[in-house]
Parts: sequence; structure tokens; C-alpha cells
Amino acid sequence: MADSQPAPESPTPPAPPAAPTSPPSPPGRRRPWPIALIAVVVGLIVGGALGWGAGRIGASNAASGTSTPAPGNGNTCDAITVSNDVLPAVVTVSAIGQSGGGTGTGEIIRSDGYIVTNNHVISAAVDGGTLSVLLSSGVQAPADLVGRDPRSDLAVLKIDKTSLPTVPWGHSSAVVVGQPVVALGAPLGLSGTVTSGIVSALGRTVPVPGDNGQNAILANAIQTDASINPGNSGGALVDCKGALIGINSAIATVPNSAGQTGGGSVGIGFAIPADFAQAIVDQIIATGKVTYPYFGISVAPLPPAAAQELKVPGGLYVFSVVEGGPAAQAGLKEGDVITEVNGHPATSVDVLTQTVMTTKAGQTVPVTYVRDGQTHTAQVTLQNPAS
Repeated sequence: MADSQPAPESPTPPAPPAAPTSPPSPPGRRRPWPIALIAVVVGLIVGGALGWGAGRIGASNAASGTSTPAPGNGNTCDAITVSNDVLPAVVTVSAIGQSGGGTGTGEIIRSDGYIVTNNHVISAAVDGGTLSVLLSSGVQAPADLVGRDPRSDLAVLKIDKTSLPTVPWGHSSAVVVGQPVVALGAPLGLSGTVTSGIVSALGRTVPVPGDNGQNAILANAIQTDASINPGNSGGALVDCKGALIGINSAIATVPNSAGQTGGGSVGIGFAIPADFAQAIVDQIIATGKVTYPYFGISVAPLPPAAAQELKVPGGLYVFSVVEGGPAAQAGLKEGDVITEVNGHPATSVDVLTQTVMTTKAGQTVPVTYVRDGQTHTAQVTLQNPAS
């Protein structure tokens, strides 16, 4: 979290999808980040602005030397070799806004100064604030915001430097449960921090607090037990060859008896998969924004009483359909109750959000719905919003 630990609260569901719109506009003043709950509490990992001196020394010392990454021994990576290769391209991101600020992490992915981080790391500075990065050499540089995507919690910064070291993109599609990984970042502002662990699970869907009261979705997230803490947000999760396989974005913490969270690592962290992140980052660099396909419907979770009356376990009530949109063309109508989307129970609007984030325009998604007590299936071909 930024400077204080907010009290935990239940996740706020995103607004139902409606007619095609452009990406959300930048928010106003920064609000304290709430904490989303899964089985345990999931928190965004932005750190307070402390530990700069120690972090600077650690980054400079750890970044010395260049060697070729080794694959490790099968159970762990050669963290020394990975650190020497990757740390020079890992930066500490500082965001200062009208309501305060904090630090996070980023990694240089192009030698001309493009840096990937989390949207929640930089959102404090979006409305008239300042952004800067601390390089591994100890040099601090001002940064410009190229673009951001609150829905996926990704952002791209640019600094005015060339011939910079970079972290190569890896392939998250090749990641397997149990493989060793290394996390690099600036927990609590301590730049140049390295931890190691394994991939403990794949395919997690993790809702986390986003802009304007809506959830961001970490779609198909990589779960790892590599220790990450506040300040690691936006940092690199790499394989034993030093290739970027994920962007560390959230941690799970266990609430105490008073319902408060300690905010530290309990060995459950979540990273945005590199394959997905790279596609978003490429869009941001090319156009400054991200375009997702859409369903063309507005929905709301069905209240339990209504679900019982309709004799369905739950679902999403369709209260409007965009004329001529993908859902309308597939035969969905106002008053339908969607119970499954692409094989997943439609218990939350997040299922639609995840689907549009992981599906390309032109792909068809099966949607199961109930109308007049009868169950039907529609094939919805997603489309890009009209420009």
C-alpha cells in the first residue's frame, strides 16, 4: 500500500459492460486503496517512500557483473547469475500526487527508455503529479506516462535515455507449476531486492481494486511463493534464464482477529502473465491506449431471492442489449439471465471482464442463459468497439 494500511473490505464489482466506450479517463484525486478479498485478503503491493538510501546501495552493488543466466538445478534458479543479469534493468518507480504518493517497481523493456509497471503504482501522479525512476546505477530520472490500462493494472513509462539494459520478454505460456522463479523489485523502497521461489499455481483470476471504484482483473495470473511485499508492484518475475514471465502485482495476506491485515508476504503472490502483458504494452506504446472487444450488454448480479424464484443458482441479469452489438446478433435479449460465460459460472461481472481481456475480436464465446425458465446457449462473436 502507499503510506498506510487501509482496513479490509469486500471487492467492489466493476460497472456492468455497456455500449462500446473508450478506455476510462484518468481519475481525480487519489483515494486510499481498499483491499480485495479472495479466500484471504488480496492487496496491491505499492510501498511507502522509504529505504531509498539502502535501496540505492543494494541496487548498485547487486547490478555489478554481467554473465549468462544459468537454468538452475531444477529446484532453484541460480539467483546470483539471474540477479547480475536482470537487476540492471529493474527500476524503482516513485509517484507523487496531490494526496501523497508511494513507490513501486518497473523494468526496462526497450533500450530507448520504455518501462513497464502497474497502473496502481503510478495512478497517484496521473492528475497533475510527478513520476520518476531510480536506475540501478543510482541515477534518478524524471519519467513520462506513455499510457495506462486500469482494467489490466498495467502502465508504460518513458525516460529520456538510450542504450539502457533491458529485461527480455519470456513466454508465460510455457510456465509450469513447480518451476523455480526469481522476483526482483523494491519492497518497502529497498531497491535491488531479489527473492526466489517456485510457481505454485497457474490460471488464477484475481480481482484487485482499480480506478473509479471498479475492479482491475489479473487474468490467468501466475501464483508464486517467491516473497514479495509492498513496493514489489510492477516488478519482474523471471525464469532461470532471466526472461520476464510475469509482472508482480498483488499479494495475499491473512487478516488478524481484528480483521486488519499486516500487509506482508505470506508466500502467496500474483503476477500478470508476460504473454498478456506484452500484448497490452505493445498497444500502449503504439497508440497510448488499449482496446478490448465487447459483448454489447449491460448486466447486474442476480439477487439471491430472484435467483431462487427463477430456480437458478445465480447469474447475471441482462438489463440492456446494444442494438446490432455482438450479444444482440447472438440472440440475447433484455431480461435474460446469463449463468455461464465460456464455461465459467457467471457469478460476478468479473467473468465478462476476464473474457474480454483474454479474447480477441472475432473469436466466439459460448454464453449459457435462462429465458422463461428454459436454458439456452448463444454463440457470441466479440467485436471491437466502433471508433
